[in-house]
Amino acid sequence: MTEGENSKQYDLEARTFVMAQRVRRFVKQLPRTVANVEDVKQLIRASGSVGANYIEANESLSKKDFVVRIKICRKEAKECRYWLHLLETGERQQVHEERELLVQEATELMKIFGSVMRKSM
Repeated sequence: MTEGENSKQYDLEARTFVMAQRVRRFVKQLPRTVANVEDVKQLIRASGSVGANYIEANESLSKKDFVVRIKICRKEAKECRYWLHLLETGERQQVHEERELLVQEATELMKIFGSVMRKSM
């Protein structure tokens, strides 16, 4: 692996980690409705799974295993977007704006993992 490839790998690991951290901070600001309590659990799992599966992809034993893990990363990013859309943000504009930024980040990660997947097949 070249230095440039290693740098890109690290950047995506860091980016997925930061997203999971942002999700965890974001959910603390949400109204405590029955729906939000349940949906937040799903969102937290999916947001952490994106990065965890990316780390596993980079430790894969075969190209096929790598592609499978990258597909899971994409799927989990897409799931994050879904749960974010379902959440009730309440009346605070700042919380609504942060949700939109997280949706944008999840969408960008989906596109990145889709591209990685296509290039790896």
